[in-house]
Amino acid sequence: MEKNQKINCTVETCQYNDRQRQECELKNIIVTPVQDCETKQPDESMCSSYKNIDE
Repeated sequence: MEKNQKINCTVETCQYNDRQRQECELKNIIVTPVQDCETKQPDESMCSSYKNIDE
């Protein structure tokens, strides 16, 4: 595992998204499970560090 991982981001409404590079600008993120979702697919989790651009 790399020591300096990059977290790609295509969520354009998040204020931490660098749209030019499609990368998250945070040094770390919080990932949490979606409530009542047990699909064993990527939609089972989400980025809790999300902040809307308008906030």
